[in-house]
Amino acid sequence: MRKTLTSTLALTALFTGFAMTAEAKTLVYCSEGSPEGFDPALYTAGTTFDASSKPVYNRLVEFKRGTTEVIPGLAESWEVSEDGTEYTFKLREGVVLHSSDSFTPTRTLNADDVIFSFERQLDPENPFHAYVEGASWEYFNGMSMPDLIKSIDKVDDLTVKFVLNRAEAPFLANLAMDFASVMSKEYADSLAASGSESDLNQKPIGSGPFRFVAYQPDAVIRYQAHADYWDGKQPIDDLVFAITTDASVRQQKLTAGECHVMPYPNPADVASLKGNADLQVMEQQGLNVGYLAYNTQQAPFDDSRVRKALNMAINKEAILDAVFQGAGQVAVNPIPPTMWSYNDAIEDDPYDPEAAKKLLADAGVSDLSMKVWAMPVQRPYNPNARRMAELIQADFDAIGVEAEIVSYEWGEYLERSKDVNRDGAVLLGWTGDNGDPDNFLAVLLGCDAVGGANRAQWCNEEFNDLIQKAKAGTQDERTALYEEAQVVFKREAPWATIAHSIVHMPMRANVEGYIMDPLGGHWFDGVDLAE
Repeated sequence: MRKTLTSTLALTALFTGFAMTAEAKTLVYCSEGSPEGFDPALYTAGTTFDASSKPVYNRLVEFKRGTTEVIPGLAESWEVSEDGTEYTFKLREGVVLHSSDSFTPTRTLNADDVIFSFERQLDPENPFHAYVEGASWEYFNGMSMPDLIKSIDKVDDLTVKFVLNRAEAPFLANLAMDFASVMSKEYADSLAASGSESDLNQKPIGSGPFRFVAYQPDAVIRYQAHADYWDGKQPIDDLVFAITTDASVRQQKLTAGECHVMPYPNPADVASLKGNADLQVMEQQGLNVGYLAYNTQQAPFDDSRVRKALNMAINKEAILDAVFQGAGQVAVNPIPPTMWSYNDAIEDDPYDPEAAKKLLADAGVSDLSMKVWAMPVQRPYNPNARRMAELIQADFDAIGVEAEIVSYEWGEYLERSKDVNRDGAVLLGWTGDNGDPDNFLAVLLGCDAVGGANRAQWCNEEFNDLIQKAKAGTQDERTALYEEAQVVFKREAPWATIAHSIVHMPMRANVEGYIMDPLGGHWFDGVDLAE
């Protein structure tokens, strides 16, 4: 008997193209959005990582499931020089890469693949540095990797050495992040020879637990378990991402048995989901922050008094009640309170519309009109951006500021919001990728990330010097510097910090082995379906 949830025509259509035996296990994940592509180094969105880096690829090191502990991945071991500037990785032998209808690898994974995966991001002369229009390598550049990496050297086929220009405390954890996924150089070379370079971003070949099969845009992604996976074949045979942007529809599909797992339920629906005997609902405090980023390079948002005034106009407790249904807490700082170096001494901007009006007047600003950008998808840090934008619009109206709500398709939203000439303020957020404060403070607010993940377009020399200095040193030294950086952030107010959320994961009762990721990702290796 086929071990799927239903035999409805809709679900059967999803499986078209699978060569499944009568005993094949298929898990259907009702994902919240479409990926921007399948080359994870090009992007920063969790939706894209869930569909690309997590099922298809591996990294030199990985995070142990459910933790931020770094463990061996494609590298079975590594050594770090005494001065912290050389990292030598010993690769696993015999790691088999995926094959497809158009590509069959002739060798197992080796040092050439690792070097290619990073040098294409590092070297502007690499043929794959600009192989897609607008390639910006947001993470790589935003984390100052071009300045950090001196060289990447092949010691032998199974040994790679990274030589750094300086010691970098979060470097090892950074290599476990999605942007550091290892690609197949042989596959890239074959695409270049046929003039099909863009397929590297559309038809991925990796070494991960699942092999990419096909993608129907905005509808479905199909994967099959990698039979020769170095860590063993997965319990499920086939994995389907049924792209379902509306949370209510995802819930309907889950309760009807048309999918096994769904992310980001409506907060108001969590209680009923918990009460359904056919389901289980996992939950944990999210390592996240939702925020409103002003474009600090555009007047009048280049004046911190204007930004502070707008912050004081926002009733965050009302947003927490209406949007998060209480499943979260008001955000004060740009990092979550569960993260080391969080500065408890900082006080939030008060909700004070009258003081906000006075501050705008002091700044010489009147009759201000602006755009508030609302995300078209649900994210763990913002379950309903449109509703949040409406509440902020009303708050701004109360101090005489006219706000127009705008939105775009998710990929376009992310791309447009990076523009340094963008109007107004953008609702976005972040879930930590490696458990290190650098992943929030440098990636989202550092000068190197302007025009990329730094949607506030904010380059503050005092702040930037602190976070750069904090990349080296002991954890105590780093903590003191990050605490000081948070003081600068709060004083200058490039964002309105909105909330940190609790994350819920509903799934069918027969799903086994799913582990919630504190870093917000969705992993299906190790997941099984009970009889």
